[in-house]
Amino acid sequence: MDRLDTAVPTTRLPSLTGMRIIAAGMIFFFHAQFEHVFTDPAAQDVYAAILGQGGPTGVGFFFILSGFVLTWSARADDTPGRFWRRRFFKVYPNHFVTFLAAALLLTWLATPPQPGPALLNLSLLQAWTPDLSVMLSVNSVSWSLSCEAAFYLLFPFLLTRINRIRPERLWWWAGGLLALMWLVPTVVARLPLPTSGPHIPWHDVSQWQFWLAYTAPPVRALDFVLGMVMARVVLSGKWIGLPLGPAFALLVAGFLAADLVPVIYRMVAVTAIPMALVIPAAAVADVRGGRSLLRSPVMVWLGDISFAFYLWHRLVLRFGHVLVGTGRQWATLPAIAMLLAALAVTIALSWLLYRLVEVPAMRRWSRPRRRAAAVAPQAVAASAEALVSPKPAPVALPLESPEG
Repeated sequence: MDRLDTAVPTTRLPSLTGMRIIAAGMIFFFHAQFEHVFTDPAAQDVYAAILGQGGPTGVGFFFILSGFVLTWSARADDTPGRFWRRRFFKVYPNHFVTFLAAALLLTWLATPPQPGPALLNLSLLQAWTPDLSVMLSVNSVSWSLSCEAAFYLLFPFLLTRINRIRPERLWWWAGGLLALMWLVPTVVARLPLPTSGPHIPWHDVSQWQFWLAYTAPPVRALDFVLGMVMARVVLSGKWIGLPLGPAFALLVAGFLAADLVPVIYRMVAVTAIPMALVIPAAAVADVRGGRSLLRSPVMVWLGDISFAFYLWHRLVLRFGHVLVGTGRQWATLPAIAMLLAALAVTIALSWLLYRLVEVPAMRRWSRPRRRAAAVAPQAVAASAEALVSPKPAPVALPLESPEG
């Protein structure tokens, strides 16, 4: 892979790690609304109004973040094969374990998964169809991993081309990508798409509109490439100097303003601009060493387990509700307590998956054994420590999104 322009040093980005758990939490509470745990309809409506934008915003954040951190941490001496190996063993073991858990839970407590959709899910190909029974099969949230798998396959080739963009043109490229992210829903809303089949109640769109505007890998590649371009903006010394505080305020404003635009724009476009600003702002804050609660040990630890959290959370919410009583509802305070209990269970399961699967798989298989054998034991130990420690390192390590 080509060497990046480096007007700033490439350091670890703990603030972005801390931000990951905020985005994952937004997705958790977004999906929690589908359990309808509130007896009071007014409480349910208020909850949905506050957190109804959490899922789309969180997913968009992770796609942009993925492109940003992979570009930020790209190695000049890397090869596509080595890169793909690291991505596979970072993402797939967690996906496989939660796929099995989901299949067992469906078989035990609901309807066993169909072989065809299950195979596509296991192969991370499910997002390439608008059919909801395939796209959201088994562990429904893994559709985003299907998108990430496509991004990873293309990343070495995309990086070569994006590194050729002249620094003075990077902002023009970012603006063009953002314009395309607004153009997509404009076009989709006017296409004569089939109206038969399932409807997406929480977005009030057809499954074809949902796919073309929100889940299709080529469409979400715009988020990923935008993240790559913004990483180059920072690394090339072309960042506009927007501090993290104002950038975060812009993101909150975009989140709140989502209700003011048609729903098809709400899924991706409306928060794309502030997310494209807040991620570089956090990276620059880390490079400069400014204070940030996002870099606290607790936030970094939660960020480290956020990929596992993302894969577990829908299963805990859905089947946890089944186990305590399908369709059961509570008064407002007990309902909030139940959601917090589900959150705690998700964190516990995420920590176990991270410690017992994700970290061991990365240590054991993310690089060829012959290379590991040629490294001194002290270097191997240092590498393993860098993988799990929030301490700064001289070179940025990939800070993966929950989608991978």
